[in-house]
Amino acid sequence: MTLEVSAIFWISNLFFRGETMLRKMLLSKLHRATVTECNMHYNASIKIDQELLKLSGMREYEQVEVWDINNGERFSTYIIPGEPGSRTIGIYGAAARKVQVGDIVIIVNYGLMDEEELDSYQPCIILLDENNNPLS
Repeated sequence: MTLEVSAIFWISNLFFRGETMLRKMLLSKLHRATVTECNMHYNASIKIDQELLKLSGMREYEQVEVWDINNGERFSTYIIPGEPGSRTIGIYGAAARKVQVGDIVIIVNYGLMDEEELDSYQPCIILLDENNNPLS
């Protein structure tokens, strides 16, 4: 089996770029976001205020994990952008059954990095108040 040097592949949770092992690292975290809306009758996703996306470095359609502090639920979904300045954190589709408006959640994304990239690596962690305004 031959592999292109630029290809990324995984073997048993180890990721490789060519012959270089990649580590899956936290890129950014929105910590203690308050859920502002839930709708089961919408395609699955999480809506996040565009200003919070820009501040955290998260991107539209990017996969994120969501951890509900109130009830311990965890799920993965993808991002859709919310109105800038709205401070919206909306959970849609089947995941809306796992949270309630007012729940406090942690939203994280990850990226793959080689050992050299880790030397200058620092995740972006944004602590939010009860109205989803950044504190840090």
